[in-house]
Amino acid sequence: MFYHKVLGVGTFFLFVEGKAASPSVSKVLESIPGVKVIYRTKDLEEKQANSRIWNETWLSSFFYKPCNYELFVKQSLNMEMAIVMARNAGMDWILHLDTDELMHPAGAGEYSLRKLLRDIPRDVDMVVFPNYESSVERDDIKDPFIEISMFKRNYDHLPKDTYFGMYKESTRGNPNYFLTYGNGKSVARVQDHLRPNGAHRWHNYMKTPKEIKLEEAAVLHYTYAKFSDLTSRRDRCVRTWSFLHKTQIKLQNMRVFSRKATKVRVCLEAIRRLRHS
Repeated sequence: MFYHKVLGVGTFFLFVEGKAASPSVSKVLESIPGVKVIYRTKDLEEKQANSRIWNETWLSSFFYKPCNYELFVKQSLNMEMAIVMARNAGMDWILHLDTDELMHPAGAGEYSLRKLLRDIPRDVDMVVFPNYESSVERDDIKDPFIEISMFKRNYDHLPKDTYFGMYKESTRGNPNYFLTYGNGKSVARVQDHLRPNGAHRWHNYMKTPKEIKLEEAAVLHYTYAKFSDLTSRRDRCVRTWSFLHKTQIKLQNMRVFSRKATKVRVCLEAIRRLRHS
């Protein structure tokens, strides 16, 4: 966060759970100016269970599935809430980042994310930052942000002949160019009808937003720099997906109630018509 403060970011909404929500950690987070900590409480889960996202199709293929699917849904619901908070806070731009990512405003004067976004034309709604993925050179990394300096550049920032010519060598037998995602992340101008479009993009309910992709700036993704990064991902995937299970039950109960209420309304309407016949 302090790194991003130097880049000009003024407000942070941290959605935390697990170890990050422990008293010792949350006390530190809440002491940082410009930081708003949001905990995964029962009240938060109930609010998100009523989100309009559950009735839409763009995220439906991720519902009620474990692992990355569950994470993707949580992130989208958090982003939806963050949009409202950003508007209330008077923010100009909004960006969703994970804790293993840093913004890299290359090409901007003074290496400033604030200045880079300030120079974006007013008619542009969203700015895509292609992602670079870290290449780990040692197996004893303690602090990835300090010790890792080599990254695999996104194909959007490579000459096509270089990308295709060295694809086999760069993937080293992996099925994809990157180990994780490769579509970058976008920064959105805070405005009416803004909505998340998954964890990496934004969209608008009322229009097709104008989007540009930057030629130099990027997101630095420190991917699986330590063995513990892999084990924590494994642990999350074998955990019971209680969040989605609880939400599914709530939604099912709401739908049952809705069907019952509809039947009651039909009966009342029939009685009313009998009385007036």
